[in-house]
Amino acid sequence: MSGHIQIPPPQNEPVLSYAPGTPERAELKATLQRMAEEVVEIPLIIGGEEVRTGRVHDFVCPHDHQKVLATWHGAGPEELEQALESGREAWKTWSRMPWEERAAVFLKAADLLAGPWRAIVNASTMLGQSKTAHQAEIDAACELADFYRFNAYFAEEIYAQQPISDPGIWNRLEYRPLEGFVYAVSPFNFSSIGGNLCGAPVLMGNVALWKPSHTALLNNYYIMKVLMEAGLPAGVINFIAGDSSEITDYLLRQRDFAGLHFTGSTGVFHMFWKRIGANIANYASYPRIVGETGGKDFILAHPTADPEALVTAMIRGAFEYQGQKCSAASRAYVPESLWAEIEGPLVEQTDAITMGDPTDFTNFMGAVIDDRAFRKLSRYIDDARQSEEADIIAGGEYDDSKGYFIRPTLILARNPRYVTMCEELFGPILTIHVYPDDAWEETLELVDTTSPYALTGAVFARDRAVLQQATEALRHAAGNFYLNDKPTGAVVGQQPFGGSRASGTNDKAGSAFNLLRWITPRTLKENFDPPRDYRYPFMDEA
Repeated sequence: MSGHIQIPPPQNEPVLSYAPGTPERAELKATLQRMAEEVVEIPLIIGGEEVRTGRVHDFVCPHDHQKVLATWHGAGPEELEQALESGREAWKTWSRMPWEERAAVFLKAADLLAGPWRAIVNASTMLGQSKTAHQAEIDAACELADFYRFNAYFAEEIYAQQPISDPGIWNRLEYRPLEGFVYAVSPFNFSSIGGNLCGAPVLMGNVALWKPSHTALLNNYYIMKVLMEAGLPAGVINFIAGDSSEITDYLLRQRDFAGLHFTGSTGVFHMFWKRIGANIANYASYPRIVGETGGKDFILAHPTADPEALVTAMIRGAFEYQGQKCSAASRAYVPESLWAEIEGPLVEQTDAITMGDPTDFTNFMGAVIDDRAFRKLSRYIDDARQSEEADIIAGGEYDDSKGYFIRPTLILARNPRYVTMCEELFGPILTIHVYPDDAWEETLELVDTTSPYALTGAVFARDRAVLQQATEALRHAAGNFYLNDKPTGAVVGQQPFGGSRASGTNDKAGSAFNLLRWITPRTLKENFDPPRDYRYPFMDEA
């Protein structure tokens, strides 16, 4: 193809309101009703074909766990080998396809997500992951469309970066995909993460084996179908569900394992590092390991903070999507003078939060994802109720008789290192420590040293010098740092997302930093007039 190809400058997909009377609300309601009345069969997708193994499992609704939304097929060794062979064959052509042709697949997928598939990906996220209409919209439709559009734009910028050349010399950089396959392991909490973990490496010419979370399979299956409709060639992404340990054991033994793109728990990510390190001599190349594992995200208030803005940030930051965001506010530090002003409104508003079936659009919260999460969070609440170091001042109720419901809970911790101030909970529990007004600098140090994580954090103050001081003191405490805003809601192209320390490799999903991990450059030097004598001028006699 002749000409300099340019990606259309991306813009963030507008977030629809779903307010009463809007067409998007009517379409979403109709799609929810249809999906709730059917049971979808989710096959494996290998080489572009649906594969049914007979190893079938139920996929249930978190807010109505007797409701089966789908049945899904699990892979065994035979299907894994088929997927690997399919990917190896697809790599031969996909890795050499012009980058703009690969980008076209994702640009079309973005338009499909924003258009005819919007209600489907949103409804499947609402039913399968218990998200409200707004939370599904900003995730499954908007963020994933943003990932695909901005990734294509950043890829063009990367490919345009070339070295300088001296007279008579032409230097070039070729951006090659990795040799082998990328193992994409995605979580339940964001549909968009699933589509991006496999999509970003594939955009750069790689092939991927995508293992979605069992508790996000319904939506992730539809995302896979969107990519296929957008023209993704067979075998470039193979969609594989099944036993996580068996799949991982099999794939990490493969010589052509070239990379891991992961979002999930810290313990699992540690396992991957250890296993990959132990197998390093068996691989054809050093695998790229890219991962985001979670956080113990904070809100820190100064005595000069705006009380109303602080309360809103605490509620939205901690309780949207039941606190099941890697970025969700989980610990807060409030000065005594301000606590006296905000305690009443904070407790009152928390107790007023509506919770239930997200298909009822009046609800602010749904259920936590499954029984394991429910039991874990219930134990933390029970322990807090009995502790001498903490008091439950709002919420604290839970009920799994129909769905996995945990009331939004506020814990007031007298000990700043009480367990729920330190450990990641991944649920609708916010623990608050009230500190003396004159202990601001000590509290900065406390925030920085309490948790091993460093994903997101927020500071509230109206004093500019205080904001600057906190920004410097907490420089390494959060990869996404917010001033006078909640620590959630990063937007692709605006706030590249990722953290360091125990929160991951900080490769910033939705940015050029992430895409660079999925290529291996080759330098080409061409000499138009090569030397024809081995001797140098300094060797001549005077």
